[in-house]
Amino acid sequence: MPERQLTAVPSDFLCEHSPSKSRVLVRLGHDRGPDSLQAVLTCRQAELADHAAWLLLQALESTPDRWTAARVDELCGQLPDAPAASLRQAVTRALSRAWPVGPGSLATWPEKQENQAAVASDEPDRDDQAVPTAFGSAPRLRDLPGQVVRVAVLREYHIRNRNAVLEAARAQGWTPGPAEELYANDPHDVVGAVMWLTDEDIEIAGADSLTGRGQGGFLRRDKGDEVAHWSRNTVIDFGPGSSLLMAGQPEEPAQDEVPDFASLFATGPVHCDDSECEEESCLWSLTPRTADILHGALCELADEAYEDAEELGDGRVVPDAHEGTWGVFARLPKSTFAMDHGWRRRFARAVDDLTDDLEHGRWPQPTCTAEEMALHLALDDAGSRCGELAADKSSGHAELPAHRDDYDFSACTDMFFQDTDVLMLYSSRYAGIEDSDTGTNQWSGPGELRPAVWFEPFDNADVRDPRRGFRR
Repeated sequence: MPERQLTAVPSDFLCEHSPSKSRVLVRLGHDRGPDSLQAVLTCRQAELADHAAWLLLQALESTPDRWTAARVDELCGQLPDAPAASLRQAVTRALSRAWPVGPGSLATWPEKQENQAAVASDEPDRDDQAVPTAFGSAPRLRDLPGQVVRVAVLREYHIRNRNAVLEAARAQGWTPGPAEELYANDPHDVVGAVMWLTDEDIEIAGADSLTGRGQGGFLRRDKGDEVAHWSRNTVIDFGPGSSLLMAGQPEEPAQDEVPDFASLFATGPVHCDDSECEEESCLWSLTPRTADILHGALCELADEAYEDAEELGDGRVVPDAHEGTWGVFARLPKSTFAMDHGWRRRFARAVDDLTDDLEHGRWPQPTCTAEEMALHLALDDAGSRCGELAADKSSGHAELPAHRDDYDFSACTDMFFQDTDVLMLYSSRYAGIEDSDTGTNQWSGPGELRPAVWFEPFDNADVRDPRRGFRR
């Protein structure tokens, strides 16, 4: 008799990279036990594995009627036959959200623990009794026939009178924890006292309430929710926002931390006003203000590129239709207009790489053609916004130290680039220059500028980590 075929639910696709090969893995979940990893395909190029994992995630979020085979055909053409066949099969499984597995390949939790069995033998059967699980009597969301509401409350208190707080807690029946269990910075167990009083939901003498916030809503299996005891994800994240968050009201996202450009690109006083002076302090510097504006331009460019790539997909850029809608890719040379979604995501990552250079105190010197083009765009954007930021005295930018070399983006072009040959792609005079086999290219000598090789590192540049993945 053949063994019964089991199925699991795919929830994520991951990559594992080594110097010799890369693997794509699927995370599988099932009701009766822990998640597990299963290999999907193996190939030699990390970039192809990353792209395959991303495509599979897209399939997982799509439906068969919305998915087109062309989205995976190009990648399959770059893979050997075996991993290409595995990728096509994995896409089909991801779209169905069912992954066949063999017997014994998924672990299961024990049906009952000994103490649960003992309790069950002493109590009568009840329809509303929780189903026993591996985590004691805590049920999973699937075990509960009705709806489940989660209400979470956040409170913060300023302790202005420690003794008053401790006395109020004692009056309510609280006693501090054992001395050996208390932290060195809280020998009186003030935290325990406040937690006791907040459980009683009363006003705390000696303390002022700073925050009172709540969230509430139904848990939904189709959204990946789970009872807290079983949840793999953060149960609640209040983040910043107003003093009271109503159920279902979205919070404002946390703001990214701005790098300390004053320290990363610290400058001292110049030696003199002579532009020809060769003293080190008189040489051109990338100043904190210039770095700040260029960083902002790169961040905006990267975010727009990721969003535009997602919206445009594998479609061709049509300037009249897409100008101002997918602005980033409409700003690139025409030779890039037919590139696919994966290429556009790699361009967005190239912008991120330059942003990362600034955030670590390095000059953003391009390592490939894509980074060259991205930096040209960002310098144009930075130049157009520097007047507005410099005049805004209320911004953090105004607090950065001023310097003679602030906002000298022409000098940035001279110092950051090895050459500006890539800009010839915009000129009709140099039509066909992107192909190194054409006479125009050989006469001008810019080298290979075809979009397909824009991400190949320059011979004299450091290579970016091929395992760095994508930010979004």
